[in-house]
Amino acid sequence: MLQIIFNEISAAEISSLSTIDQLELLNQFKVSHEDLEQAGDENAFGTIDRDGGKLKLYRYKSKDYRIYFEVTDKNVVVHRVLHKNTLKDFLYRSNLPLSEDKALSESKNFWKLIEEGEKAQKI
Repeated sequence: MLQIIFNEISAAEISSLSTIDQLELLNQFKVSHEDLEQAGDENAFGTIDRDGGKLKLYRYKSKDYRIYFEVTDKNVVVHRVLHKNTLKDFLYRSNLPLSEDKALSESKNFWKLIEEGEKAQKI
């Protein structure tokens, strides 16, 4: 297992959930190197590339939430925790015939959200 680190934004996002939702989400969100090696669109873990693969961001899918994170050394740095409907609404409104991860990798608005998370102080 890798150590999970939340930044200010992702910590606030997860704190805004009900206690039961927080516990369920954190209980499910266990990241291992094996999970990341098998990441793909159809799995709980997906990958989103930026700048032609220079930055690899991972996405964890639970029932109602998406956790976006990167892996550095032995740490998982969580940038954002978003409700799935925010992504579904984005894809629906964009009317993109792509996978969720592919569509997000091409969205400037999505990367702005991630950049806010990257710049936030780690807790």
